[in-house]
Amino acid sequence: MQSISYNDMQFSVEKRGDRWDIIYQLPDGSSGVAGAGLFARLSESEAGPRALALIKTIFPVGIKSVGPDVTHPITIGDLKIIGPDVTHPNFIYWDKDSVSCPKEL
Repeated sequence: MQSISYNDMQFSVEKRGDRWDIIYQLPDGSSGVAGAGLFARLSESEAGPRALALIKTIFPVGIKSVGPDVTHPITIGDLKIIGPDVTHPNFIYWDKDSVSCPKEL
């Protein structure tokens, strides 16, 4: 079993048969399964980095920025104001592993 701390959550990569499960625990004590039956026949040293990459994909650290609604313009009298054509959400990543404030000693 390997333990991973990411984005203020604790993950454990546990072997079940010849596959791996990723279990997470939230600060409030609740837990869940992020993935089950993964990485068939891989060793712990190979499954660990793959599990971390999957965790970072499932639980990204960043801000979701959604563009304006281009299908419903804002109208002011006869004037229709349409924002830039951003029809899909964007995700802004940063290179931190946590969204919480730094803890002081």
